[in-house]
Amino acid sequence: MNSPLLSARGVTKRFGSRLACCNVSFDLWPGEVLGVVGESGSGKTTLLNCLAGRLAPEAGSVAYETASAGTVDVHCLSEARRRLLARTEWGFVNQDAREGLRMGVSAGANIGERLMAIGARHYGNIRQTASDWLDRVEIEADRLDDRPTTYSGGMRQRLQIARNLVSEPRLVFMDEPTGGLDVSVQARILDLLRGLVDRFHLSAVLVTHDLGVARLLTHRLMVMQGGVVVEEGLTDQVLDDPQHAYTQMLVASILPV
Repeated sequence: MNSPLLSARGVTKRFGSRLACCNVSFDLWPGEVLGVVGESGSGKTTLLNCLAGRLAPEAGSVAYETASAGTVDVHCLSEARRRLLARTEWGFVNQDAREGLRMGVSAGANIGERLMAIGARHYGNIRQTASDWLDRVEIEADRLDDRPTTYSGGMRQRLQIARNLVSEPRLVFMDEPTGGLDVSVQARILDLLRGLVDRFHLSAVLVTHDLGVARLLTHRLMVMQGGVVVEEGLTDQVLDDPQHAYTQMLVASILPV
């Protein structure tokens, strides 16, 4: 594929008088993981929601190269078409797994719903695939019929990842996927995500305030401050030789004293 999978041009969003993101443009290529970093309030989650069609920008456009219908403008699609993309070609991993799971149905049903969205109908095959994915995300197979309400926070996050990746999406949006978890649990989730990104050659946009997470998972980095992208480049290049004063401050804040 010679064209980008996702293209943002001049994406701008305000909330009242507050500028959440301003004139953000980039291309995301197949197999690439782009990190968006910055402090709380920098606009990174707003940008992610605009890219995923969850928020409508006031200016700019988001184009996506679909598997079969060519390039589409995400914000010109009908709500039904956007929902179909979200269930089939996209995944979205929320910081709070409760927002990305159906808490009132079993773990197997959470995974099975995504399979049914892409045409799976054989109950036995769906159940077996769900069981295989639980194993892949290090959840015991005998928890297949348990509801996420009985899971720990780390298990819920791993289940949410399985639910999103079982349909082999072409693009995954991740919003602070390890935020709010204990350090030891974070490490397991990161190892899991890194392995799955490599194994399935995922394209992803990852929002995080954690530069360690960004270094581990991303190929390229955009640094946001006050809704504006102040620096971008290859991840190691940005983190090892930051050029903008804000990026230098972020990097310095994680260095050992």
